[in-house]
Amino acid sequence: MFGAEAVLVLLKLHGLSLLAPLAVLEGPIVTVIAAYLASLAFFDVRLVYLVVVLADLVGDSIFYGLGRRGPGLLSQRWRTRFGVSDARLEALKGHFIKQGGRTLVVGKLTHSAGMVVLLAAGAARMPFWRFLGFNLLATLPKSLVFVIIGYTLGRAYTAIDGWIFRVSFALLVATLVAIAAWFLYRRGVRG
Repeated sequence: MFGAEAVLVLLKLHGLSLLAPLAVLEGPIVTVIAAYLASLAFFDVRLVYLVVVLADLVGDSIFYGLGRRGPGLLSQRWRTRFGVSDARLEALKGHFIKQGGRTLVVGKLTHSAGMVVLLAAGAARMPFWRFLGFNLLATLPKSLVFVIIGYTLGRAYTAIDGWIFRVSFALLVATLVAIAAWFLYRRGVRG
């Protein structure tokens, strides 16, 4: 949405008041740039960390809410087209009852699978406070890593932006391969 240079300029001009909305929209690179600016004494690094953690939780809660409302907003025709059957929703609920925390943490840490996992948690009607707790558990170290990267290596924020994209893409491919392997394994076990 915004380029790294634009984020840098916007944060320099508007400070922490713009950090939260930018962090909700852009996430990791905004964290890196804000921490870099903290290393240059524009911001307090502790406030940067606090704001990006809260912004991450707000963004995740929005996706959770969309997932929670999503199936009910679709007509039966579109639910069928997307493969959202009542049986699948019940299976999803069962999964989030048993392994919801693990799924959320893995989804958050892989970054690229995060949005789908957040939507699924909402669709499964995972209790919101449980959802928020597990999300916080994953967000704290993830945000801290990006703050440390920004504070120590932030001068290279444009290169870091490229690396974030490449690593996220690689994790997405690895996740898709793992899911495909799991489906093939399950099919072989049943067949």
